Amino acid sequence: MANARFNAKVNAEALTAEIERAAARGLRNATEHVLAVSNQRVPHDEGTLERSGTAVVDESELRGIVSYDTPYSVVQHENLDYNHKPGRTAKFLELAVREEAEVVKLMIAKQLRQVLK
Repeated sequence: MANARFNAKVNAEALTAEIERAAARGLRNATEHVLAVSNQRVPHDEGTLERSGTAVVDESELRGIVSYDTPYSVVQHENLDYNHKPGRTAKFLELAVREEAEVVKLMIAKQLRQVLK
């Protein structure tokens, strides 16, 4: 039986910090992607609702948030009875999150792989 020994020093604290930074980068890319997809569907008249969209990452919690901030954004999102221009729809953000879930995972994984290669 052949044996090989080696000594390796791993700075676990530094590695953990780098992994967290990579996850945050991936999450930032992913939230921007979801916002862009959602913006393609958001009801559009003058563009105010679309322009109010933001993608934010809380790096300490590794939490991504995509939101729209107008007095009517929730109503536009939830009301299925409104008529919209072609390609525009209610549930614009919910659909983008659901349909892009696999892409989001891949975007985050890509950043993590770069650290762990």
